[in-house]
Amino acid sequence: MQVPATSFLLSILCFALSAGVVWVAGARLAWLADALADRYRLARSLMGLLVLSLATSLPEVATTLTAAVQQSRDLVLNNLFGGIALQTAILATSDFWTKRAITGYPRKANHALEATLLVMMLSVTLIVINLGETISFFQIGPGSVLIALIYGGSIWLLRKYDDASDWVPVDLPDPEPLPFPAPSGLAGTGNRLLIVQAVVACFGILIFGLLLVVFAGRIAEQSGLGTGFIGATLLAGATSLPELTTSITAVRIGAFTMAISNIFGSNLIMLVLVFPADILFRSGPILQDVSRTVTLSLAFGIAVTAIFLSGLIVRRKPRLGSVGLDSILVLLTFGGSLIAYYYVR
Repeated sequence: MQVPATSFLLSILCFALSAGVVWVAGARLAWLADALADRYRLARSLMGLLVLSLATSLPEVATTLTAAVQQSRDLVLNNLFGGIALQTAILATSDFWTKRAITGYPRKANHALEATLLVMMLSVTLIVINLGETISFFQIGPGSVLIALIYGGSIWLLRKYDDASDWVPVDLPDPEPLPFPAPSGLAGTGNRLLIVQAVVACFGILIFGLLLVVFAGRIAEQSGLGTGFIGATLLAGATSLPELTTSITAVRIGAFTMAISNIFGSNLIMLVLVFPADILFRSGPILQDVSRTVTLSLAFGIAVTAIFLSGLIVRRKPRLGSVGLDSILVLLTFGGSLIAYYYVR
């Protein structure tokens, strides 16, 4: 995206304005997704996994493929993998808007399965990187192909399990009034208009999400911070803003399962994007000769996902106020990851 040159202060202002538009569009999209799930009788976890996660990942898709065409391996991988721990921390942040730990709300094991498959894909990616891709086919490494195949199998398994869950939880949370219900005007809106509004919100997230990335890159360059550190923090944070607003909005309207699946689904998409990026990256397998920041990002992604997986399995968990211990540990781990990224930049 070609944007005229800006000063440092103007870059910050444009970044803030773009963030505001993305926030409003993301919140609207969460309301619309919740309404469409009701209209078409779809599980909110499925809506979050397949629809909301893809819509909120549009900026990552665009920036990743653009960076791959520009042959910028570190920017591609830092943006993708650095965002995994960040987006999981976003889910932990949304816990502050609930009356109890967010991982205590799901009534089926779908989310535990999502987290398990995500840990597996992160582990496979880390194994591929450490083994090194010594062979390639048309400059495409077998590792990225394997990741794409595992992703396809994971989505098939999750879709199948959603219809045939045999997990029966006990000690479910009682229904509670929603302090921030969805706008009442949606009830009288036709399905086609809801879909049109959702498409418009997606375009808003895509366009202004890309502007976020442009100005985040300029702020990074004008501030003098390293590319690797920025790729794992500021750029990943910019592209993760849609997940932040949609997750918080989903929690505020009581769509807890949609919020969880939105984050896990987005993280799965971050991994499978390695495959199209590898196709566009013409300097050899993209997972070859990666920086230490990339491997750290994957390791921290495994850590924070495993913490939430434990929270989903252990129904009764310690809390600090209304926030679950798992969310607190995720936030602390994410804070440690930022220190690690800066140390190895």
